[in-house]
Amino acid sequence: MSMTPQQLVAEAKSQIKEIDIATAATQIAAGVIVIDVREPAEFEAGRLPNSVNIPRGVLEFKTGEHPALANKDATILITCKTGGRAALATLSLQRLGYTQLASIAGGFEAWAGAGQAVLKDSTSFGG
Repeated sequence: MSMTPQQLVAEAKSQIKEIDIATAATQIAAGVIVIDVREPAEFEAGRLPNSVNIPRGVLEFKTGEHPALANKDATILITCKTGGRAALATLSLQRLGYTQLASIAGGFEAWAGAGQAVLKDSTSFGG
């Protein structure tokens, strides 16, 4: 059965935990790590606190390399621009055995739109 990208994202969202901006802000303030799956140029233009950039295209291949992904039972938040890539990434990491994941609903755009802190320095872990 063929699916549209929107259907694929909707299916992923039905199988993952998605949290709102207020919940994400509380967790980030408590030190929870955020994996931002946007492309490096998007990330460098503005990012969430406690975030590291591991682009969606290489995420699964970086799970054994990045300290933020070392503990499969750690709480990890996933974000992207609007939530689609984050939902797909969250489902993929779940399938790889990560147990405490949540996708941030609405992604970076919702975060920034809610007036939350946006940082401009880079901690990219791409390619």
